[in-house]
Amino acid sequence: MTAPTAIPEELAARLGTQVALSDWVTVEQSRIDAFAQATGDHQFIHVDQERAAQGPFGGTIAHGFLTLSLLAGEFMTHGGALRTDSARLTLNYGLNRVRFITPVRAGARLRNRAVLQSVEPGPGFMQITVANTVEIEGADKPACTAESVFRVYL
Repeated sequence: MTAPTAIPEELAARLGTQVALSDWVTVEQSRIDAFAQATGDHQFIHVDQERAAQGPFGGTIAHGFLTLSLLAGEFMTHGGALRTDSARLTLNYGLNRVRFITPVRAGARLRNRAVLQSVEPGPGFMQITVANTVEIEGADKPACTAESVFRVYL
């Protein structure tokens, strides 16, 4: 059995600190429509602009899971802050405590603020948990909060 991996000092020193702030990403209606097509979720609040305009949000909104899925791509463009030269592979291990707090209107701009929550040693890997807050430009409350869990194999 492989011994637990030592946690690099530079990661341990960053616990509780912001480790990434993404660029702003615009959630266009075309992206919402593509997500609906990919998932089969064609609920009117996402894809029918005329009908959604009469609803509680005054227009179409992004799927909550679309907002969440941005954590896997564009919102991690500045995630290099957690990379280590000795890593062979980094895998998405899952999510904890996901909440969709504020609907994201079509055309809104989002960004992710990531805080290093924990680093735990494992046999041949480190398990890293990052607390994400997906912010909506100009809004008081975030669109989404979620903890991302990664396994970094060394």
